[in-house]
Amino acid sequence: MPGILRQLSSLGGCTHPIRLDGHRTEYDVDTATGEIGRILQHLDSTSLPVGQLLVRCNNRRITRCPACAEVYRRDTFQLITAGLRGGKGIPEHVATHSRVFATFTAPSFGPVHNRPSTGRPCRCGTHHAQDDETLGTPLNPDTYDYAAAVLWNAHAGLLWRRFSIHLRREVAKRAGLAQRRLRDHARVSFAKVAEYQKRGAVHFHAVIRLDGPGGGDTPPPAWATAELLTDAISAAAARVRVDGPTIDDRAHAFTFGRQLDVRTIRSADFNDGQELTERAVAAYIAKYATKGAETATGALDRPLKFAAELAQLDISDHARRLIRTAWALGARKDLEHLRLRAWAHMLGFRGHFSTKSRRYSTTLGALRDARAEWQRAQTGAVTTPETTYVLAHWAFAGTGLSDTEAWLSASLHGDAQPTTAQPTASPTDGAAA
Repeated sequence: MPGILRQLSSLGGCTHPIRLDGHRTEYDVDTATGEIGRILQHLDSTSLPVGQLLVRCNNRRITRCPACAEVYRRDTFQLITAGLRGGKGIPEHVATHSRVFATFTAPSFGPVHNRPSTGRPCRCGTHHAQDDETLGTPLNPDTYDYAAAVLWNAHAGLLWRRFSIHLRREVAKRAGLAQRRLRDHARVSFAKVAEYQKRGAVHFHAVIRLDGPGGGDTPPPAWATAELLTDAISAAAARVRVDGPTIDDRAHAFTFGRQLDVRTIRSADFNDGQELTERAVAAYIAKYATKGAETATGALDRPLKFAAELAQLDISDHARRLIRTAWALGARKDLEHLRLRAWAHMLGFRGHFSTKSRRYSTTLGALRDARAEWQRAQTGAVTTPETTYVLAHWAFAGTGLSDTEAWLSASLHGDAQPTTAQPTASPTDGAAA
């Protein structure tokens, strides 16, 4: 029992770990001859208390694994913060660069129940409460453009990529430079996260920064002001367009919605008077890095295998229609490149939820490596790659905890809310061993 408790405690509260069968052997190596010598360490899964190696699932979804999602949220917070005020290898003077916080929304696909900011009632004549389940649902589902909503989500990632290209062009135009010469004077860096609105459409929150030619390591030129960046963002967002497929003689084209919000970081007009500081922005973005369609629309947090499953699922009618539309469109040969059936549970969106430009900040991988190195140092398991040789073989054996393991894990991590599950061979979204 003590050994089982120690192995479960190493998961840090992960409720859906990956189970592995196999072994790992570490040998000493003679640096002069390259000859492999004695065994330094040997680990066999059969000798472990639970009979298998358990590895954190690293799932970013809070509905799947709260513990791993919290680690992902904190890493995202550190990544965003480092790009705003330095740290993690980023110089502190990056805090003096021009930065804005921008929100890009989707266009309208039909009127929905909402809470107007003016205090007026919804179009249906009702003052909806904040937690009203009808918020975001169509006033008339029969006339709501579900096909366009799903296809917009499917093209949202490409639309952002096109926007980033147009943004650089607009910045160069306002600086009086040719686009190819912009890198000699300044660079545009960004970090963004995708969020689902209650109606099921994806929109993006982004931190966008103007740097010098060397990225965050060099100061931007004098002309690289927040006002210039704001104007360039507005122009690029209005101009960007992605041509979509033609369905039933109707040609689809995708643009951002009219509700574009761009605010200079460290202003006082963020979230009802809250100061728009680096910490507030990082916390706001990190909050949405662990959420998906399931938290906004009541949709699913895992892929569908068969359309018939929808009849048995406890989801909203609006989410059910979006998923069913994605599933039906996924059967079309001309749309197979969108993989809509594989991403039907995401309402068609198949992009990464959290992305950044190369020079914005550190990376999630670097943060994970630093944490793993620190953990090895705490246990005294620091090895020198030049003098050791590692031979390992691991095979996937399933996921999840048994009922007993889940009960013991919950007793170790009282703040976690484990979901018991027998080991299964189904893939885990976001898993990394």
